[in-house]
Amino acid sequence: MTPDRLFITFEGIDGSGKSTQAQLLDVALRAEGVETILTREPGGSPGAEEIRTLVLQGDPDRWSAETEILLFTAARRDHLERTILPALAAGKTVICDRFADSTRMYQGMSRGDLRALVDELHRLMIGREPDLTLLIDMDPEQGLHRAKARQTVEERFEDFGPALQAQMRQGFLALAEEFPQRIHVIDGNRTQDAVAADILRIVKAAPV
Repeated sequence: MTPDRLFITFEGIDGSGKSTQAQLLDVALRAEGVETILTREPGGSPGAEEIRTLVLQGDPDRWSAETEILLFTAARRDHLERTILPALAAGKTVICDRFADSTRMYQGMSRGDLRALVDELHRLMIGREPDLTLLIDMDPEQGLHRAKARQTVEERFEDFGPALQAQMRQGFLALAEEFPQRIHVIDGNRTQDAVAADILRIVKAAPV
């Protein structure tokens, strides 16, 4: 069975391979006749892409955690209105590289206990969770090495260093325990093909 009208998100630490796996899933589902849209956060709509530049570039201490939460929520709202909801309404499956779980981790936990603030803003302004979240679990040091090897200008969070990576990994795993029906943990320390096969199996088994 192939999924229609599903909202699927990929999560994980930087360098976990989630962006690649999101692309591979998009190709695999399209090959089976599923109409999909592949998108990302922050970004995915013109306004959200402008905010992406603000939050992913520059000095690590450019914004406070509270300001980041507001910026990410604003980007997500625009993304939801202009990309995600219209695609779902048209019967497409949406595959998104990061969503609210990343904000719960990176802004809600990295520099203080702000998870309640993230969740309240999400309730007020977003009000939508994914149908299925694929969390790619990766060794933090290996993930950071892979992320830095990309050598892009969007390295603000990588520049926080390995301690943040390790903290975020544990946070994501705890989040999977909090939402076991939605979040599936996948071992990312394997070959790309092995990870992709697991992901496709899980997606095909998802309720339609």
